[in-house]
Amino acid sequence: MSPHLGPPRRIVILGGGSAGWMSAAALATGLRGAEVTLVESEVIGTIGVGEATFPSIRNFNQLLGIDEAAFLAATGGSYKLGIQFCDWRRPGEHYFHTFGDFGPLSGPMALWGQYRRLDARCDGGLGDFCLPTVMARHGRFRLPDAGDGLGARYTYAYHFDATRYGHFLRQLAESRGARRVEGRVVDIARRPDGGVRALRLADGRDIDGDLFIDCSGFASVLMGQTLAQPFVDYSHWLPVDRAWAVPAERAPGPLLPYTRSTAMEAGWCWRIPLQDRTGHGHVFSSRHIDEDRARAQLLAQLDAPPLSEPRLLRFQTGHRERFWQHNVVAIGLAGGFVEPLESTAIFLVHNALGRLIPLLTQPDPQGGAPAHFNAQQTRQYQRIRDFIILHYCLSERRDSAFWQHMTGMPLPETLAYKLHAWRETGLLHNYDDEAFDETSWLAIHAGMQHWPQRRNPWLDDVPAPAAAHLLAERHAAIAQLAASMPPHAEFLRERIGARA
Repeated sequence: MSPHLGPPRRIVILGGGSAGWMSAAALATGLRGAEVTLVESEVIGTIGVGEATFPSIRNFNQLLGIDEAAFLAATGGSYKLGIQFCDWRRPGEHYFHTFGDFGPLSGPMALWGQYRRLDARCDGGLGDFCLPTVMARHGRFRLPDAGDGLGARYTYAYHFDATRYGHFLRQLAESRGARRVEGRVVDIARRPDGGVRALRLADGRDIDGDLFIDCSGFASVLMGQTLAQPFVDYSHWLPVDRAWAVPAERAPGPLLPYTRSTAMEAGWCWRIPLQDRTGHGHVFSSRHIDEDRARAQLLAQLDAPPLSEPRLLRFQTGHRERFWQHNVVAIGLAGGFVEPLESTAIFLVHNALGRLIPLLTQPDPQGGAPAHFNAQQTRQYQRIRDFIILHYCLSERRDSAFWQHMTGMPLPETLAYKLHAWRETGLLHNYDDEAFDETSWLAIHAGMQHWPQRRNPWLDDVPAPAAAHLLAERHAAIAQLAASMPPHAEFLRERIGARA
């Protein structure tokens, strides 16, 4: 497919799973005139762990016309208000990164600035002034209100079973004309210009296409193996390269509306609560701990019996130098991977599709669409990389070789500048193509007790008693509003009419 020829007529997706079926559903919905074919093999299978997500998945689902209650019922899903980080700054401490609002971020009434100026003493720190943080802490949930009040200034994401999500999207994609082909790819037929002409299956069939979407996971069959697109390695900043994953029985106690990330000797453990089970995993650096010890540490973290043996995943953090080359576009793990600390894997899939589909529907006489797409994707990965590094570099832990490395390494220039701006001026600087807004950056700075070195004199424009009154008023309003909400499991049960 040459970019100037217009929308592709035949689109072939290699690989199923969440990325493949998200692509099939989105392309079948957004490019109604195209023939969408997905090729996958039951023999190869997918990763399929319990998945935590980012709030933008709600926009993706809405664009596809997905009913939230039906989606949650089909995927065993639950609501997610954010992530609780345990032991990241120091062992025994924790904080929340929730999808909420901390009030004004700059000027005389910057809430965090007045909080620091008045040396406010709250058990929950700055999080006491963020509604979803208080909701998460008490296991409460309800949908945001309409309007512009405190009850409207937050958003949410989901936890769900990634395999069941793939099946759910497959039904949707096929109902909109996408076709599934079962088969194992044994060869790639090339075009004279270097692009891909067809996928050759083990039974001798050729699956021809104009545009090929590589959703083959870490194997990156088309972009990595066939087109030999170089890999941009981030492992000198983010050295974790392994993960043990295991599902466990639903833990006793309330169904929590948040993911938990617990810092470990050489990485961190996740806990993702679904309706009927809990997903657990241990992401670690094989340079700093052996696989058996990491597995034992994961099993020691479980709060309910495991449902299977832990499964080991191997990966490399980084991305392909190009995501779109010739007539091949890499989506998901085939294009790159950043460790899942902030639940960005599915975000990167639907974000890429959101950029790709408009480019495929518009004339491109100069053939610049691939370069534009590649530049945006590269920036997106860099911004996420920097946000993930932030969690490590602010830590005060020095209790293992891993933490000594993570807290002492030179930082990317883009991150170093943002840290300098914050320390010197209290500015939460954002670049283009950020996945995380200023509020998210503030949540990590505050949680890690990393504050500007001097106070902005504008804060003194508000008399101290007035500032204290406003803080106390917000604190009380948030506590009252959160207390009025139902427990997460109760709300979920009413929402989907299923046992939660």
